[in-house]
Amino acid sequence: MRRFIFVLALTVFAAPRVCTADTPWPQFRGPQGDGIVSGRSVPLEFGEQSGVTWKTEVPGKAWSSPVIADGEIWATTAVEVFPSETERLELLKSAGIEEKKFKQLAVAKSIQLKLLVLDLKTGSLRETIELTQIDRPDPIHSLNSYASPTPVIDGGQIYCHFGTYGTFCIDRQSRDILWHRRLPLDHAVGPGSSPLIDQNRLILIQDGMERQYVAALDKKSGETLWETDRPQMDAPSGDQKKSYCTPIKITDPKGREQLICMGSQWIVAYQSETGEEIWKVRHGKGFSVVPRPVYSDGVVYFCTGFGKPQLWAVRVDGTGDVTDSHVMWTVRSGIPAKPSPILHDGLLYVIEDNGIASCFGAATGETVWKERIGGKYSASPLLVGDRIYLGSHEGDITVIATGREFQVLAENHLEGQIMASPAVVDGAMIWRTAEAFYRIDG
Repeated sequence: MRRFIFVLALTVFAAPRVCTADTPWPQFRGPQGDGIVSGRSVPLEFGEQSGVTWKTEVPGKAWSSPVIADGEIWATTAVEVFPSETERLELLKSAGIEEKKFKQLAVAKSIQLKLLVLDLKTGSLRETIELTQIDRPDPIHSLNSYASPTPVIDGGQIYCHFGTYGTFCIDRQSRDILWHRRLPLDHAVGPGSSPLIDQNRLILIQDGMERQYVAALDKKSGETLWETDRPQMDAPSGDQKKSYCTPIKITDPKGREQLICMGSQWIVAYQSETGEEIWKVRHGKGFSVVPRPVYSDGVVYFCTGFGKPQLWAVRVDGTGDVTDSHVMWTVRSGIPAKPSPILHDGLLYVIEDNGIASCFGAATGETVWKERIGGKYSASPLLVGDRIYLGSHEGDITVIATGREFQVLAENHLEGQIMASPAVVDGAMIWRTAEAFYRIDG
């Protein structure tokens, strides 16, 4: 039995740097948290019969992205015990769900939350680390999973977050669980926010139905260092207050370190040491925000979530409520509710959930181009060199060129649904589908 050290009872965003061949992939969207890889090349064309170094099927269902370090791929999964249709309906009724919502929700009788370790070179499953079992978990959206947040690697530890179902610190060498916390939250449709490591703190966005707040845990012990409630919202119900975003860490032009935590109705920057609010902007009535913000040259760019998704650009050098003074521009149509944006060389690239790709000028928000690619999208795009890789629910991976002219460079396909964002290491891409992991080499 593994050693458990219990404490009473979401990834590093650093200054921009070039990713070299030996740079690990420690968090959601890579070393800088922005989905950009520099100084490397990966295959343009590939498929089930071409470019696949290995393919490894894994148990369970999870939309979390892989993280990689020291020749090992780490990924969470949730193994579900499925109910019969009669049991499913009874579970939904007992959870207090309105009957009109039954079709869009999934529920399990129980789930086993696990951490998988794969060999980067061979794809072999080295180990399965049992984390916890949850009986009668809450229902989730049929497009979500019980293991959607991406873990984060920090030195010899890896931190796995499952929202209301628990947060775990695991020693990567011994595979021991060093500490475990459970911070209950009503997600309504399942967990989604990935964690962030900021120095000695593990930052979690906890935007649920009944309460919305940001928390910092001591990464060594799991103890709570601070909690800060979100600004007051005027939504009619908790459904319009919940959110699923992942924070970023920046240093603004004044030298202030900021935790930028996007949420429903508001985006807020906090002091990382104390959790005190630095500035905030009211972005409207957007809710259930998923895309992770991106930052460059004193400006943060973010999508506003479900409802009518918009793209906003806000200067980060303010203090207090800067809604009327620091908003540079907004784009009010053609914006994704789930995939995160790419910011590169003064251009912003997005892929809408329904398969329309757009490019905007970062300085003014003007539309550079907009084209339909097709398919459905949840995974965030990946930029490697001058190519952007877009993975769809249908398993199609479209590669487009960066720049002011739209150009499709390749159309590839892998078997299975793509919901997780890809990783890059050692010149190889790691893709996760609903059933398997792939290593793609040139």
